[in-house]
Amino acid sequence: MLLGLRTAIYPAPDLGAAKRWYTNLLGVPPYFDEAFYVGFSIGGFELGLVPESAPGITGPQPLWGVADIHLAYSRLVELGASPLDPVTEVGGGIKVAAVVDPFGNRFGIIENPNFDAGAVR
Repeated sequence: MLLGLRTAIYPAPDLGAAKRWYTNLLGVPPYFDEAFYVGFSIGGFELGLVPESAPGITGPQPLWGVADIHLAYSRLVELGASPLDPVTEVGGGIKVAAVVDPFGNRFGIIENPNFDAGAVR
């Protein structure tokens, strides 16, 4: 039934500011850019922004893969995110961390040497 993660959607009441921040963070412009939704294609997955929602740090918590979690965490903070959960080893070489983006959303990252990109469909 489920085919795997496809999209993580983040509330962005100031859609223009969020689009600029995420474009800077991701290094690519959105592939879909409308007043009701902005979508970025990242490694076969989608990061979406919607203006009609309230930001927060509870609820579903997607984790975006990174190659070097310490470097990624530092860059997120440099770009204006606030530290939330420090880099933590959770076993098996897997490390997780989270920040609060400038718009009030939890943004989680994961360094997982066991992730099989070839299994993504």
